[in-house]
Amino acid sequence: MIGASGTLGSAVADALEASHQVVKASRGGPVKVDLEDLSSLDALFDEVRDLDAVVCCAASGPLMDLVSASDEEFAGGMRGKLLGQVALARRAVRHLRDGGSVTLTGGTFSSPLAGGSLGALVNAGLEGFVRNSASELPRNLRINVISPGWIRETLVSLGMDPADGTPASEVARAYVAAVEGTAQGQIVRP
Repeated sequence: MIGASGTLGSAVADALEASHQVVKASRGGPVKVDLEDLSSLDALFDEVRDLDAVVCCAASGPLMDLVSASDEEFAGGMRGKLLGQVALARRAVRHLRDGGSVTLTGGTFSSPLAGGSLGALVNAGLEGFVRNSASELPRNLRINVISPGWIRETLVSLGMDPADGTPASEVARAYVAAVEGTAQGQIVRP
C-alpha cells in the first residue's frame, strides 16, 4: 500500500488489514517509496514479493494558476500523481500474482475549481489510462481508479466546511471493493 501514512491512506490500510496482510509504504515510513523517484519503485518491488494487490493513495497534486504557473511547475505537478502512478502500475504488473489488482487514486471536482486545471488534467489522464490499460493486462490482472471528491477530514484540516466531504472510512470501502472484487478498468467515485 503506497501512501499509507496519509489521511486517506491510513483509512484504506486499516480497512484492508481486516482481511489482508498490508505492507505500508510511504516517503517517510519503514518501507520507503516516492512516486517521483522511479528507482524507489524498483526497490520496492525488489523488497516486497508475492503481491496480490497494489494500492496507491499517495497521489496529490497542487492547485496552481493556469496562467501564471510555469511550464516546469505544470509538468512537475504531473510527475507524482499521474506519471508516478502510471510507473507504479507498469511495474506492479510484472510483480503481481495471476489475478492480482492495481488500484490507483484519482479525484473529481464537483464543479470547476480555481487552480484546478492541473488536477482535472491529471485525473482525466488517470481515468483514460485505467480504461485502456485494463484491456492490455496479462494473466487476469485488474486495474481500477478510485476518484473521490473532497475527503471530510481533509476539509476539516484545511479549516473548510466539511459538509461536502466524504469520510475517509467510507472512501476506504471503495478501495477494499476494488481489491477484493472483480471490477476491471473502472472509475469508482465514492
